[in-house]
Amino acid sequence: MDKHPCTAVTTDFFNTCPYVFKAEVEVNATPERIFEYFEDAHSWTVWADPINKVEWTSPQPFGLGTTRTVHMQGGMTGWETFIAWERGKHMAFCFTEMSKPMNESFAEDYLVTDLGNGRCKVVWQMAMQPKGFSRFVTPLIAPIMRRMLQKWLNNFAELVNKDELVVSKPQQSAATTA
Repeated sequence: MDKHPCTAVTTDFFNTCPYVFKAEVEVNATPERIFEYFEDAHSWTVWADPINKVEWTSPQPFGLGTTRTVHMQGGMTGWETFIAWERGKHMAFCFTEMSKPMNESFAEDYLVTDLGNGRCKVVWQMAMQPKGFSRFVTPLIAPIMRRMLQKWLNNFAELVNKDELVVSKPQQSAATTA
């Protein structure tokens, strides 16, 4: 599989990037429970429609510098490094490589605010600096991206509100288990 490098970014990218999409939702769960869903490889395939498979390539406990590989629809794969991790509060990652040369940089940020009484607000930001043909397509699909991001975060809230997750060990690639 081809790997195209992406420029690594910090969380400052969300303040400077030309394309930042934001969604938020309230969830009936504690911050710790929300992060159990974030840490569960399979859960991502349930709520984020484009994701086919998530492989954690770093062992637990997860933190700053943790890596994972995400396989998506259309043959897209992203190799991620976590640029923020404060369990129960905040996590963010950026692509270090992707299988298709669509973005110079790509990152996502998840902020969890404890509202008390077993409720939290989750804010999700997705930021991208497109390159090549994507520079022309991204402005056209931006309104759709905003709606889809909110739809997927609503899916996440529905999944967590059902509270059916059985916590298990994360899916790791053969490289980390050998």
